[in-house]
Parts: sequence; C-alpha cells; structure tokens
Amino acid sequence: MRVQVIQHVLFERPGLITQWAQERGHGLAVTRAWRDEFPAVGEADLLIVLGGPMGALDDEAFPWLTAEKHYLARVIADGLPVLGVCLGAQILATVIGGTVRRNRELEIGWYPVNRTPEGETSPFGAWPTPVTVGHWHGDTFELPDGIQPLLASSACRNQAFVFDERVVGLQFHLEWTPELMADMVRECADELVDSGPSTMSAEDLIAGVTEHGDGCRSLLFGLLDELARLERPVV
Repeated sequence: MRVQVIQHVLFERPGLITQWAQERGHGLAVTRAWRDEFPAVGEADLLIVLGGPMGALDDEAFPWLTAEKHYLARVIADGLPVLGVCLGAQILATVIGGTVRRNRELEIGWYPVNRTPEGETSPFGAWPTPVTVGHWHGDTFELPDGIQPLLASSACRNQAFVFDERVVGLQFHLEWTPELMADMVRECADELVDSGPSTMSAEDLIAGVTEHGDGCRSLLFGLLDELARLERPVV
C-alpha cells in the first residue's frame, strides 16, 4: 500500500503514523505542502493530512493552502480514503462544504472525548468512551448539513466526522510521540502562556505522552487499518 502524508510545518511530523506504516509494510511518502508539488491523484492508496499552526482559512498568508484544497477535492472525488488530523480535519471540513471558526477557548492538553449519539453507529462505535487523547487547537469546524459530529469534548463539540464513508476528520491527535511532543512544546511555547481551563503546561503535555500514548497508538493503528482496507469505488 502507498501512504501519502501532507505535512504543513517541519515540526508536526507523522509520528506514530510512520510506525504504523513500517509495521504494516506500507510505503510512506511525505509532501511538504509549502514547497513540494502535490502528487498526481491516483498515486497513493491512503492520504493523511497532518496538523499545523496556521488556520485553515489563512490562504492569503499561505497561498499553498488554496492549492491543497483543490488537490483534496480531487482526491475525495476519486474515492481515496483520507484522514485529516487537527488542521487537516479543518481543511477537509472546508473542502466538503463546512466552515472553520475560532473555538470558544484554546484546547491544549490531554482531555477526554465522548461519543455523540450519532457516533454510536460510526467507526468510533467500538472505541472506549470517554477516552483521553491529545489536543492542540484554537479553531474548530462546523460541518455541512447531513454530517454530524461523532465525538465531542467539553471544550469543543466537533471532534470527529466521517464523510462519504472514507473521509475521516479528527480534531485531536493520536500520533504524538515523545520526540514530536517535545518539538511541539518548543516551537509553540507562546500558546502555552494561556491559563484557560483547557490549556495544560508543557510539563503535563510531555508527561501525557507516557500516560496516554499507548492507548492513542492502539486507536490510531485500528483506525488506519480500517481505512487501509477500503477500496476505491468502481466507476
């Protein structure tokens, strides 16, 4: 299987996604959206869109965002399984007709998500609930009519969605490793000065990888295995 990753900044890397691909024997290639050409539609079997500190609507400051959205629209139309993480989920939400706005508060740390009623019959139906996952975002997405949030946290109601059975958006992170978390804390330290109710300290963020990393790894690997089993629809 050919796994294609879209990366938005150097310090937000695939993390445990790379480990999953290696253990499953899948090839993994990374496109750096700010400098690389996007691969031709059809070159990959699974696309994963990572996070980043910019906003999904910051096209003027980051013109490559426009090109990325056009690319994702073509990939979705082609039937490729797609996973979007944090910023990646927000970008996907805009591509399928949703919107992105500021969340009522920053959500940075290890906090639980719960299934919504619609989530009971979704790919998240077998997940333990509540389950603690990693968060680092100030924006959130609103979904288009007919698509419901499947997971929610106390600070953010839209934590996960599925579109057309093969496009999955996660507002949270399952892919963090200790090395990745250390880089996030260093590069985004200015965001940790907020003393809001849903912002943890750098020390707690780093310690949380040890406490919650194995559980997140299990959920991530299971979700990626499910997406990897999907086949493109026959046209």
